[in-house]
Amino acid sequence: MFGDFVPLFLMIGLAIGLALTLLAAAELLGPDRPSGTKTMPYESGMDPIGSAHERYSVKFYLVAMIFIVFDVEVVFMWPWAASFSSFVENGAGLGVIAVIALFTIILLVGLLYDVKKGGLDFEQ
Repeated sequence: MFGDFVPLFLMIGLAIGLALTLLAAAELLGPDRPSGTKTMPYESGMDPIGSAHERYSVKFYLVAMIFIVFDVEVVFMWPWAASFSSFVENGAGLGVIAVIALFTIILLVGLLYDVKKGGLDFEQ
């Protein structure tokens, strides 16, 4: 059984080896002429304003987490919806609807909590 995966592991090993080899070759063979302009942070062709090490607002991370939660929801709900007819044919339709309803309710409670805490209020 393990022998079936040898080509996969070989391909992964070759890909990692090639990537590391190319990075090392670029580091060793490439030119190294740093200057003040080259080491500055790049901001769409304009001179940077302020420090490059400023902190992001917590709201940025909250919105990112909300996006991830609802992106994961779609990833789980799409296959469920695509195979729902086969669940109904096998007599498991009500059970599957109950499970997905519980899943949706949990996500809805999380969304309501976030709205209550002001996670989607961008006026501040």
